[in-house]
Amino acid sequence: MSLTLNELDTHLFKCADIIRDAVDPTDYKEYILPLVYYKTISDEFEKQYEQNVDEYGEDFARRDNLYDVPIVPEGHLWDDLRAVNDRVDKALNDAFEGLTEENPELKDVFRANYIEADALDDDRLGRLIEHLKKPDLNRDNVPPDMLGEAYMDLVRDFAEAEGKSGGQFFTPPHIVELCVRLVDDFEDGDEFHDPTVGSGGMLIEAAKYYREQGGDPTKLRYTGQEINPDIAAIARMNLFIHGLTNWEIKREDSLSSPQFTDGDDLERFDYVLANFPFSANWAKSDLQDDPYGRFDWHEKLPRADRGDFAFIMHMASQLKHPNTDGTGGKAAIVIPHGVLFRKHESRYRKHMLENDMVEAIVGLPENLFQNNSIPSAILVLNTDKAAEREGEVQLVHAADEAFYEELSNQNELTDEGVAHIVDNFREWTTEERVSRPVSLDEIRENDYNLNIALYVDTTEPEEDIAVGEELATLRELQAERDEIEARMSQHMEALNYE
Repeated sequence: MSLTLNELDTHLFKCADIIRDAVDPTDYKEYILPLVYYKTISDEFEKQYEQNVDEYGEDFARRDNLYDVPIVPEGHLWDDLRAVNDRVDKALNDAFEGLTEENPELKDVFRANYIEADALDDDRLGRLIEHLKKPDLNRDNVPPDMLGEAYMDLVRDFAEAEGKSGGQFFTPPHIVELCVRLVDDFEDGDEFHDPTVGSGGMLIEAAKYYREQGGDPTKLRYTGQEINPDIAAIARMNLFIHGLTNWEIKREDSLSSPQFTDGDDLERFDYVLANFPFSANWAKSDLQDDPYGRFDWHEKLPRADRGDFAFIMHMASQLKHPNTDGTGGKAAIVIPHGVLFRKHESRYRKHMLENDMVEAIVGLPENLFQNNSIPSAILVLNTDKAAEREGEVQLVHAADEAFYEELSNQNELTDEGVAHIVDNFREWTTEERVSRPVSLDEIRENDYNLNIALYVDTTEPEEDIAVGEELATLRELQAERDEIEARMSQHMEALNYE
């Protein structure tokens, strides 16, 4: 019987049970995700190697050009690891080191040091390796789509186990899906970028969506930058396991040290998708004279302790522009609500509005994220808006209960809610208490304040009062009161009360 996604999810997450209490839940991802990745490579390589031996013989079976997966060195297949009984931690470190030496492109992917994890003894590591012996994770047995989804589910489970800090590398799936669909107009050759890539969810969702629309996701390019080396490694493993080939994940802080450059300029992309860290500190003093000219929306830079608009300016600079690139670019950026109305930031809102790059703003419900409960929104930028949308911004109020459901510890957008938002955006719909296109003139009158409630009446309507029915009810109540008073008077007289 073929394996289901749920069965694969359950099997992989049981790895956590094996190392529970030996390592902190915040470290599950450090030790388990690389092993699942290694098992995937080992199983697919072993399958291809056997095919190549049959076709070319053992002397030629290891030629690099015969494989579309990393080559596993001799002695380091999964069954070789299973045979180790002593110093399993060293055997794992050696296996990852050997795989990296054989495949230099895997540099910085494997960062876990199993020797340093004292509580991960031979027994626990042996049981972990043995648990992962089945199922076979080659592509014939488990399609890349299913394996990729199971790996992403594992990332999500570990983020939830990690609690608040887990939200730093994982964005809830429905928010990711919404971001992708708000910029949907993909075609072969398009380039996607996420400057705060985390575990790679935005890029993977773009690939998944393109596949669902009949496209070939291997014909898109995916790039991302991540400051945390351990999380960057997870993103690399994640993209590989999803069967994507044309991708590149780089390290360093995107604001202080952007890695995707084109000479003296930033590289520009068709699409930017991001969920940056809200209101984080940024190196303002070091970037007063930014060599890429990213922060020139006003003579005053954003506050050093609130980098929201620094990230937005950076992403806007990464979008293709029709004047220089022949085509425009789109971005869907998750933002804290304060970006829309904080008074001292109106100068930055003015710049992006007067340059007509704001296409839409979607207000989201509160408590959607693990690491904060504040309301958020999605800012949609477009450097080449359609002529009929010029001078307008579509505002969508999607914070009502019709768009989400309450879970045990947070809220979650529903499929219907996501579809409702996307339909209203694509159709440029005016819907009572939900959405309407707003002219730039009207926004100017409000000093560039983009608080959705200024433009879309989000209050619940009061029920109409049927005056005749209410008067009839009042008369009935008055008659009932008069009857009760009369009976009370009779009782009082009978008891000689005055």
